[in-house]
Amino acid sequence: QVQLVESGGGLVQAGGSLRLSCAASGRPFSRYAMGWFRQAPGKEREFVAAISVTGGGTYYAASVKGRFTISRDDAKNTVYLQSRSLQPEDTAVYYCAAGSRISYLRDEYDYWGQGTQVTVSS
Repeated sequence: QVQLVESGGGLVQAGGSLRLSCAASGRPFSRYAMGWFRQAPGKEREFVAAISVTGGGTYYAASVKGRFTISRDDAKNTVYLQSRSLQPEDTAVYYCAAGSRISYLRDEYDYWGQGTQVTVSS
């Protein structure tokens, strides 16, 4: 089992930045690819970004590419999502997830956190 706990969400004005963190415990963090997903009210959970086991590969959704950066620190068992130029449409609950390989598909991830709310005001 892997336990994931997100933090760093909050209220920010449009154009602002946030850094989300996801701390992992349980099985060795370095064995897992990590992903970030988000879910806005009334919408399905959607892919945001992912990073490979080694950290050498990253994927981004088109809607966030160039604005968000995913990274990992295996020494701290933590994955980060740095966001900038936030817009109201980025408002959602953000979830991190762990899986055996990098993917943009929800079903490829075995473990999920409880989420952290990001609200962007206009």
